[in-house]
Amino acid sequence: MSLAQQAPAPLTGTARAARRRRLSRVDLLVAAACLAGALYLTSGLWLEPTHREVARNWSDQALFEWLLGYQAHALTHLQNPLWTTLLNVPDGVNLAVNTSTILVGTLLAPVTLTLGAPVSFALVLTLNLALTPYAWYHLLSRHLVRRPAAAVVGGLFSGFAPGIVSHANGHLNFTGQFLVPFIVWRLLRLAGVPDRGGDPPGRGWRDGVILGLLVTAEYSIGAEMLFFVAFGCALLVLFLALYRRAAARAAAPRFLRGLGVATVVAAVPLGYPLWMQFAGPRRYHGIGFDQRIHSEDLASLVAFPHQSLAGAAGAWVKLAANLTEETTFFGPVLLALAVLSAVKLWHRVEVRALALTAIVVAVLALGPRLHIGGPSTPIPLPYALLRHLPVFDSALPARLDLLLIPIVGVLLAFAVERILAAPPTRVATRRLLAAAAALALLPILPLPVPTADRDPVPQFFSDGTWRRYIHSGQTLVPVPLPLDVLPDGQRWQTATHFGFAIPAGFFLGPGPDGRSQIGPIPRPTMALLMNIALTGAQPVITAADREQARIDLAYWKAGLIVLSDGGAGSCWTPYRGQLLRAATALFGPPQRVEDVWLWRVPASLTRAPAPAG
Repeated sequence: MSLAQQAPAPLTGTARAARRRRLSRVDLLVAAACLAGALYLTSGLWLEPTHREVARNWSDQALFEWLLGYQAHALTHLQNPLWTTLLNVPDGVNLAVNTSTILVGTLLAPVTLTLGAPVSFALVLTLNLALTPYAWYHLLSRHLVRRPAAAVVGGLFSGFAPGIVSHANGHLNFTGQFLVPFIVWRLLRLAGVPDRGGDPPGRGWRDGVILGLLVTAEYSIGAEMLFFVAFGCALLVLFLALYRRAAARAAAPRFLRGLGVATVVAAVPLGYPLWMQFAGPRRYHGIGFDQRIHSEDLASLVAFPHQSLAGAAGAWVKLAANLTEETTFFGPVLLALAVLSAVKLWHRVEVRALALTAIVVAVLALGPRLHIGGPSTPIPLPYALLRHLPVFDSALPARLDLLLIPIVGVLLAFAVERILAAPPTRVATRRLLAAAAALALLPILPLPVPTADRDPVPQFFSDGTWRRYIHSGQTLVPVPLPLDVLPDGQRWQTATHFGFAIPAGFFLGPGPDGRSQIGPIPRPTMALLMNIALTGAQPVITAADREQARIDLAYWKAGLIVLSDGGAGSCWTPYRGQLLRAATALFGPPQRVEDVWLWRVPASLTRAPAPAG
């Protein structure tokens, strides 16, 4: 039976108008619920957005704040949004191979410039968490189901599932999935999938233009997520075509025409970003993270997430690389309900396609070797065949399972619609299924994102005193030099609206072998200070160390060196005394100005030595 034959009869124009009026009232309630849920999850940040930070992933928050701040700076100073030498002096950073957030950073520039990057971060995270479930609800209610309650269940799950809540601990790129439903639907329309909401078939040209614009926007939000979506959509369309061969052949010209239009539309704005990503300066290949570690554990499909009622009650086992990467963690009852829904609705072609897509994605997300309950086994898996292919070599396999979330959400919506359509005489069955749904969803109800006090920006920077010691374009060297676990200097730069450049930083760039790594290849002085900051070691500073420091300062074009007093949120604070002693031995006696120690770098210190003879 074809999908077109299974779809309800198209609605008349009057019926469609009446249905939309009824849905408009539901829309307001769902929008309010989504916003309330988002504010609940981010409440810890909104208490004091400039003084609180995500407790479990403050380093990624610092990076996204820097990115938001830089996009505002690039907009107001007409600088390249995909390349900067304000970070990692003098080599610079290719932002196209990082998460550049061009669209979001540009739209939020007024907020960033007036209220600061921390407020923009909290606002983007909240909007991501509110808009994503509403977008899935909108897709379901308008095009896939006719029962508003079914769309509500599927939409709320797709936006507040454990994987989304886990990535809410600092990842703006993976929580911002509000364009994904519309990308999926435009592809399905091009593929000839009937609209259960009664809308007439789309036109290849128009859908292609819209799809191209959506792809462009999603790329600027999260290129990695766009790759996953494209891969999942390719699987879904392929399986639909296998089950609907005749309909697929009929829709092929429109599908290919629309896809071609979308490619042309997206190629214009994405041409330069894609060149920067794959052929530009400071690009890299592969990924510096171990794909075997960042793979999904088979047991995580039935495990409970840490940031949930069940997790708070102690029903949690560490199965993900970290608490920000708990991508599935559906719990046993919910997974069983999803499987049961697929089995009961197997007669529907779209359910078969969704189920097969989910199986392929789930297997690939397990990574190159099977993990069961923690340790890696020697059993090889299909991802081992893909891990060296372009793009796949730069992806973390576990994140592929983000595609399972909307698939489960859609299956739940289909199941709820079928239950509501059952005869009223089956009251007992409805009650049993309602109890099973409560048992499935109650344990994974999310808890707010944990937050902690963040170290304040030193008064030296917040009150503008820094301007008396260093000029725009000069390099300020923070001690310790910034990295993912040492983001202080990068936050100082963001707070001063990029009034100076800094060496090193938290970013992805090429390592010695050309593969990606966090930060630059450390120069000797950076490595020495970083070791002290992270371990408290107190090395004996030699004349060779001082000469190397002079060489490194010259390489960084340093004008000023700054050591703050740290704070409770900095891992190096217990070793600030050791850092001060080592920096004094390297750079000479410091000057105390307000709440920081300063070393001015004279031109003679960084001047290259005269050639021999």
